[in-house]
Amino acid sequence: MGARELGRVRRIAFALPAVNERTSHGEPCFFVRDRQPLCYYHDDHNGDGRISLWCPVPPGVQEELVGADPIRFFAPPTSARGVFSGWLGVYLDTSGTHKVDWGEIVAIIEDAYRHVAPKALVTALDNKSR
Repeated sequence: MGARELGRVRRIAFALPAVNERTSHGEPCFFVRDRQPLCYYHDDHNGDGRISLWCPVPPGVQEELVGADPIRFFAPPTSARGVFSGWLGVYLDTSGTHKVDWGEIVAIIEDAYRHVAPKALVTALDNKSR
């Protein structure tokens, strides 16, 4: 269903230093140095019929974005162990006039990277961006 969206997410994630992909919870997931979760790609998560991306964000970002635009953003469900608490969900499928802003998706993934990656890798990313 979401092969095009997954391909775009892969290109964005693999442009970042030391990112790899593996399946976790039955979905493609991207990690920094195979340990730190960067983002989870979901296609029809628990039968919701949607394509989405879940990323860790600094405190307050989830509330701000979901509050400003709940059609595009959501709070992913938190597991019993607290996984995904404070993460940001963003819908990658389109409906009607709501189109995906892929420049914004790049920024969200890069911000998640800055939030979870070791400082040396973030510095390498920031130096590359200049």
